[in-house]
Amino acid sequence: MSGPRLRAWAGAVLATGLVAACGGPEGGAGRAPSTATGARVSPRPAPAPRFDAEAGLSDGRRVGVVYLAGRGLAERHREASGEWSAPHMVYTTRTDRCHSATLKAFGDTVAVIADWGDYCYDGEPPTESLAAVGTDDLTRWDTKLTEDFDGWTKVAATGDPRGLVFTRGSTESSTRLRWSRADGFAEVAEILR
Repeated sequence: MSGPRLRAWAGAVLATGLVAACGGPEGGAGRAPSTATGARVSPRPAPAPRFDAEAGLSDGRRVGVVYLAGRGLAERHREASGEWSAPHMVYTTRTDRCHSATLKAFGDTVAVIADWGDYCYDGEPPTESLAAVGTDDLTRWDTKLTEDFDGWTKVAATGDPRGLVFTRGSTESSTRLRWSRADGFAEVAEILR
């Protein structure tokens, strides 16, 4: 658009008050935009973020995780009646995502299972398998990466209320990864059946 058409379009924009809606001279920060008649328009609430997995905690908080292409796994959380936090990267990688993420809450503790791998959608196994645990205000996450592993299939609470165990079973063995609030992640253990 150029010349007279551009000027006509700009004039129409000014006449309808769209400049005010975009933060122009008439629509100061924090005020609702006005229409051509001068009536105020209520701002719409921000839409809820989209997640690959979402869970509720026992205290009413919500948490969600999402794979971000070329970046890794991000987490967002909110209080029972609050705004969603800014995205926080739990794990960064440029590798392609594999399976859906698994997110499970245990009281005020959150566990995540996520996998990445080149050609995963073609049937190749993951090359990066993540077990992650978020606690307290969910701004700190413990992570354990296992490379060239088929991925964790389950996470459950242990007999100790402050511990979790990630597992993957096969006909020959069970692979386990323990986490405790006091010690973090242990080493991956393979138990023959």
